Amino acid sequence: MESLLPQTYLLGLIGLLAIVAVVVGRQLLRVRRDEQNLIRLEQADAAGSRDAGDLYELASVQLRKRLYPQATATLRQAVKRLGNEPQEARALIQNALGFSLAAQKDFSTAIRHYKSALQAKAEYPVALNNLAFAEERLLNRDAACELYRKVLRLEPDNQTAKKRLKRLEKAAKRQLSSRSETTPTNKSPESSDGRGF
Repeated sequence: MESLLPQTYLLGLIGLLAIVAVVVGRQLLRVRRDEQNLIRLEQADAAGSRDAGDLYELASVQLRKRLYPQATATLRQAVKRLGNEPQEARALIQNALGFSLAAQKDFSTAIRHYKSALQAKAEYPVALNNLAFAEERLLNRDAACELYRKVLRLEPDNQTAKKRLKRLEKAAKRQLSSRSETTPTNKSPESSDGRGF
């Protein structure tokens, strides 16, 4: 009985290390793939390309690597070169630009680009979620709640919208209950005979 405990412990430790090795290995492969894509795109001079698709691909890699200022510049070039691109491509590029700006805490400009994405594709749940988040960060909670509800009408199983909406509704309830606790029942103080001052 006592000899099983060390063996079980060792097997558990080996299993845990194997899981960690797989997770770390996958992350390393993903980073390596992004590095190779970035090098390939830079060597192909994608930044100087006239094709919005190439610029979007470069910006996507830059976003994954969290190179937000570079991604913003690349996506702005892509917006200028949209030309005859389909509405879906316009929506993707505008949403990515909004995301890049939001990552740099420029929420008001990000909102403008999210709205442009929604003009190109009205029922775009990712852009709606991003717009709602930016509105939330600018403390426009009512607008954010309405946007999250719209996402849930489009995609009832959208976990991001469910979680954020639930959090906003809880915060609104807490705020409402704290206001009602601090609000006096009478608007003006009265003397003991009820006639005021």
